Amino acid sequence: MQLTYQPFELQLKHTFTIAKFSRTSTPVILLQVEHEGHTGYGEASMVPYMGESHQTAVDFLNQVDATQFRYPFDFPSIIHYLDSIAPGQPAIKAAIDIALHDLEGKLNNQSCWKIFGSNPAKMPITSFTIGIDTKEVILQKVKEAAGLKVIKVKLGRDTDKELIQTIRSVTNVPLYVDANQGWTDRKQSLDMVYWLKEQGVMLIEQPMLKTDIDGNAWLTEHSPIPIIGDEAVQRLPDVAEAEGVYHGINIKLMKSGGMHEAQQMINKAKELGLKILIGCMSETSCATLAAAALAPQCDWADLDGPFLISNNPYKMPAFEDGKWVLNNQPGLGLLL
Repeated sequence: MQLTYQPFELQLKHTFTIAKFSRTSTPVILLQVEHEGHTGYGEASMVPYMGESHQTAVDFLNQVDATQFRYPFDFPSIIHYLDSIAPGQPAIKAAIDIALHDLEGKLNNQSCWKIFGSNPAKMPITSFTIGIDTKEVILQKVKEAAGLKVIKVKLGRDTDKELIQTIRSVTNVPLYVDANQGWTDRKQSLDMVYWLKEQGVMLIEQPMLKTDIDGNAWLTEHSPIPIIGDEAVQRLPDVAEAEGVYHGINIKLMKSGGMHEAQQMINKAKELGLKILIGCMSETSCATLAAAALAPQCDWADLDGPFLISNNPYKMPAFEDGKWVLNNQPGLGLLL
């Protein structure tokens, strides 16, 4: 078993601004695991506010002993091993997990979505994310979203209504909203929720600080549309903590440490009656296909990474009628 990797910088088509951060690129690690003539591909997308970087990833990988990955793969043991190396750092752990799942599919001659028991016919529509920006740039971004069936809007500043009104001046497609912990006042937040519902918003992610458990729970109790925990829900133990605080959770492979734990989170959320949005960071086709393999088990999808970047190192996966199309190729189905 041989593990290799390359640091890479994903360039965003537009400056990406959320409630508290802006960036024009995202550091990633493109990772490969080779065994018996087959190569599994993985990816770590390390948005800066999550605390990972090229340097932390390389430091972590320098401690990884690839002989620990024996086929057939025991993923619970592998995740335990990776967590034993260092706490946190879920993105680089996800890269290894994704690569091993891709490799497993190739060794078994089976698609990852089949390994996880997903049904392609249940693939949810994916949204196209628009970050906070000027009116002119917002209108340009809406044009770029032409043909997509849902737009996700980043909010969390005092220009929230203006941004929504700008979008609504040119399109009536359904909207998702992500406030990225930008709201602080309960009453004002609830007023905004009702106004957003009138604007055709279908769900709201992480409206208030993840540490404001009571505030989020209060808003969830009174909200006419689903409130989804995002920053508050990283890995499996956080799912149970979301019960009674949110209507649902946002699972991202770069938070969960990969596909194996994401599947566990999906199962736990369903057990607790929580809705599930599967999302992404700024990602290439590789991590997008990994999440898409699990997306049919979720209620909503926000897997727009390849649409938002200008230097995807892989080919664009098939996309039709607002949805990613899962193919029958072994593993992820990634096209090089």
